[in-house]
Amino acid sequence: MVTQTATARFRDLLKGGEILVKPGAYNALTAKIIEAAGFKTCGVSGYAVSATLLGKPDVGLLTGTEMVMISRYITDAVDIPVIADADTGYGNAINVIRTVEDFIRAGVAGVHIEDQVAPKRCGHVAGKEIISVEEAVGKYRAAAKIRDELDPDFVLIARTDARGVANGSVSDVIERGKAYLDAGADMIFPEGLVSKEELEAVTLALQCPIHFNRTGVSPMLSLKELNDLGISMVSFATGALRCGTHAIWEFMHDFKDRDVSAQVDFLDLVKNHPVGNIHKFIGFDGVRKIEEEYLPVAKLSAKYDQSLGYLPTGSEVQGD
Repeated sequence: MVTQTATARFRDLLKGGEILVKPGAYNALTAKIIEAAGFKTCGVSGYAVSATLLGKPDVGLLTGTEMVMISRYITDAVDIPVIADADTGYGNAINVIRTVEDFIRAGVAGVHIEDQVAPKRCGHVAGKEIISVEEAVGKYRAAAKIRDELDPDFVLIARTDARGVANGSVSDVIERGKAYLDAGADMIFPEGLVSKEELEAVTLALQCPIHFNRTGVSPMLSLKELNDLGISMVSFATGALRCGTHAIWEFMHDFKDRDVSAQVDFLDLVKNHPVGNIHKFIGFDGVRKIEEEYLPVAKLSAKYDQSLGYLPTGSEVQGD
């Protein structure tokens, strides 16, 4: 039986008539947790990858090679379609060609490329600048050409930061959105809109799939409100980053203060949690299954008999 590609599955999801919620991941583990929570897609957040991989802000320091690498790890770890943040495409139209090729080969279902001047910065931080419409159109045309040649189902999302720059306006967003659709974009990502009314104006004017980033300066609209507006996809790109950073901060300060008592209390707190048995969640049982299928029985006995620690069995597990 032919397996449907991630790109085709993502396009089917977009046609389903229900808004997609796209949490942002920054590595394979956070993507696995997003999938386990029941989400149908996830993103690879450039902000979150920059923060976790480099320990630096989202100001264009992350390279295309690094984002493609992380995206490949994530697509290998989950079955849900993955959408990657490709920043500005890492250069002009020539660079965008290579960028889209690399992301397609990494197995992602789509990318969003923005019209900021490089080096870019987070769309919800002041100080952004955008390139001319003409230059941006050339980049999206180049991206669409490679999409059509390598995988027509690959979803090209054109992000515009025209609202958040100095003297930016909704009319600028609409003008650029129409030009980017004409250039071959499948979806428009109007970053940094500041009200429900602005989002409604954009969706009515463009009449196309819209991606909304529900964070920062943008309004915290419910799924019902977004569905009523006809939004196709909503993201919280830094959700995993923020909650994970908070949890690590709290534990590490407690651990510094109380040493082993904090460690014991934490392990007791999570012992019945789905990820409390981290060995099982991360897949040691699956490794044991593969070993049972392919390794000599005598070798397995030698490896596991009376060996200490968590004992993966592939079904009912022992140990802790």
